Amino acid sequence: MPENQTRLNRIDEEYKKELSSIINYKLKNPNATGLITVTKVKVTNDLKYAKVYVSILNSKNIKDTLAALKKSSGYIRSELARNINLRNTPELIFELDDSLEYGAKIDTILKEIMPKKEEDK
Repeated sequence: MPENQTRLNRIDEEYKKELSSIINYKLKNPNATGLITVTKVKVTNDLKYAKVYVSILNSKNIKDTLAALKKSSGYIRSELARNINLRNTPELIFELDDSLEYGAKIDTILKEIMPKKEEDK
């Protein structure tokens, strides 16, 4: 089992790199706006599905961008199949990863709190 898990982790990482490249350089969907970052890819054990977690910053409309990615998943999948030579290319399921946004919000809150602490001294 651990050996298989290692293989899946390698596939996850390889897909993550490749999907980032495809989305940022080859995808020409005008509705996919902003900075789209692939934060994580999780492939199922049977390699039939891959959950692709994306972070979207500076987008005109995050929902539209996510919808555009879902609509373009066929094209993205075929590019993935062309670049990574595995028997099966998984179906892509795009999920919004808002952890970067969450982290930025925490940073902002901390910056607001920190100067007040300095004044108290």
